Amino acid sequence: MDGGWLRILGSGRPALNRTLMGWNQGKPAGMLLIADDVLGGFYALNGGAFGAESLGKVFYFAPDAFRWEPTEKTYSEFLRFCFSGDLQGYYRRLRWKGWQQEINKVTGGQEIACYPFLFTKEGKNVGKTKRGVVPIAELWSVGQERQRQLEGTP
Repeated sequence: MDGGWLRILGSGRPALNRTLMGWNQGKPAGMLLIADDVLGGFYALNGGAFGAESLGKVFYFAPDAFRWEPTEKTYSEFLRFCFSGDLQGYYRRLRWKGWQQEINKVTGGQEIACYPFLFTKEGKNVGKTKRGVVPIAELWSVGQERQRQLEGTP
């Protein structure tokens, strides 16, 4: 979706070489990862990990905050947004000049890591960060570990 920026698991696209169930093996209980973006943002369907009051809603792991944020959308609403919503506006703070050409090199099993991290003051201007292609599993692990460190949880 969106020129390769957003990847929806289970979409059947051959370039996305991860399956919905395979990618979720070994991930935290109470959530189902359903999509991700090229900068290490992850979308998860809440099965209890984010509280009972928001069961069935989609949460977004924001790479510029290293935390899970509610989207207030159900899975169907999330898909509708992906196909007909304002993705350009939603991601405007995370895009840089020439991003389309840069992400053309990224496969379905990779993402772009930025340094300094996007959640830092220095990393807020993504166009000035150092960017490199890394395996998606690496960015997932780094993001989740960093979140635990920032929140002070084991």
